Amino acid sequence: MARDREKPSVNASSMADIAFLLLIFFLVTTTIDVDKGIAVKLPPYSEEEPDQLKLKKRNVYRVVVNAQNQLLVRGELQRVATLKENAKRFINNRGVDAEMSESPKRAIISLQNDRGTEYGTYITVYNELKAAYNELWNEAAQAKFGFDYKDLDGEQKKEIQADIPLVISEAEPTGFGKE
Repeated sequence: MARDREKPSVNASSMADIAFLLLIFFLVTTTIDVDKGIAVKLPPYSEEEPDQLKLKKRNVYRVVVNAQNQLLVRGELQRVATLKENAKRFINNRGVDAEMSESPKRAIISLQNDRGTEYGTYITVYNELKAAYNELWNEAAQAKFGFDYKDLDGEQKKEIQADIPLVISEAEPTGFGKE
């Protein structure tokens, strides 16, 4: 006579509780990276038309990045590798070269991109321009205070930035391949 045997089974009643606890644990302990983007101080919004400024051409360093990611600086093709040094020379000219800015306080860097410009190229160009200012600030801090710019206190940094203000103007992007 054959006996009816119960098949062995595993009690899984607490499996849902364990899975839920693991889910909560991973949600609480996981960090989520947040892209911060580029920290740029924008002017306040205004309905009024801005005043038309009369700028001398020598004080404007026009940088255009076209849809093919080529760099045109003051109308001439340039490599990104030379942008920082050329921008430093333009900003810190102090009236020596008649084609460059009259002084760091009057130097304006105008950056314009095409809508077809790759984001990586835009970031690279912007970083090179910002690096030019960072190096000029560091050189000025060394000459004036004997310390690196990053080691200065708030008032000293303001003094350096008053002598060499950061002015990167971003123009409205052009349409695909128009520039």
